[in-house]
Amino acid sequence: QVQLVESGGGLVQAGGSLRLSCAASGSIFSINAMGWYRQAPGKQRELVATSSSDGSTYYADSVKGRFTISRDIAKNTVYLQMNSLKPEDTALYYCKVTYRTAFYNAPRDYWGQGTQVTVSS
Repeated sequence: QVQLVESGGGLVQAGGSLRLSCAASGSIFSINAMGWYRQAPGKQRELVATSSSDGSTYYADSVKGRFTISRDIAKNTVYLQMNSLKPEDTALYYCKVTYRTAFYNAPRDYWGQGTQVTVSS
């Protein structure tokens, strides 16, 4: 089993900052990638940012230049620093980890429960 503990969400005024964190634990042999997604009411879940084991990162166009994803490999933890927040960033933010339980196993995904981010205007 895998556990993901997310934290850092909350209410902030437009222009403010928040830092999300997500720590993975459990039956993890290796992690291929960790990332953040978000889902606003009435909208589909969308990719925000990902960090892969090769060091590469990806950002949605809507957050480029404002959000920064980083990882602590030793702690199996991913962070999302969110600056210059806008009301349209309001959503439930989910952490996802892509991992292997053994060297020869196919990678699998596991989702966190989500942490709410609300940006007031």
